[in-house]
Amino acid sequence: MKVLIVGGGKVGYYMAKTLLAHGHQPRVLERDHKLCEQIANELDIPVTNGDGSTVEYLRAAGCDKCQALVAVTGRDEVNLITCQIAKKAFAVEKTVARVNNPKNAVVLRKLGVDIAVSSTDNLARILEREVETAAIQQVLSLAGGTATLIEIQVPEEFKYHGKSLANIPISQDAVIISITRSGELLIPRGNTEVRSGDKVLCVARDTAMHELAADWGLAEH
Repeated sequence: MKVLIVGGGKVGYYMAKTLLAHGHQPRVLERDHKLCEQIANELDIPVTNGDGSTVEYLRAAGCDKCQALVAVTGRDEVNLITCQIAKKAFAVEKTVARVNNPKNAVVLRKLGVDIAVSSTDNLARILEREVETAAIQQVLSLAGGTATLIEIQVPEEFKYHGKSLANIPISQDAVIISITRSGELLIPRGNTEVRSGDKVLCVARDTAMHELAADWGLAEH
């Protein structure tokens, strides 16, 4: 996939490096001439020196040939304008904007940015997932980071051991997908029991993950 990254600072540099390592074709548009030289020399990818919030430089950087654009400058307004131009002038399929002020995330989405990523919010979610309980592990982030595929290691002396899913508190924003027991995969139904030692795969909104931890008595594990 061809991806144009607008902003060649640390975030843009490492994003380009990661995309390159994963077999994609990144290119960078950056205002600072020295950063452009550094990225071009170290990554050997197309780099354009110019203002990413203008049609002229976006075209020069090959925006019309890209399937995605990622705007990661230090200014939210620039990232928004860049994504809007990419959509309207170049019909880019997917736009992603870095949000420096978490309060702007909702606004950017309403104004047409496909994915608004707040590093502050993401770090907070990661921290919560890591410190709340070792019994819950994140498998995959979904829906722009608002939901998660999680694996629950049901602890010994589980207070609902032997009870069916229909009789265990489960948030409306969580869905149990599978249960693995002694190497055997179970497709759960309402009458399926949960036992100590089970591994439960679940999709949950971030808020529901906290409810599960509290309801199932996992916070102390």
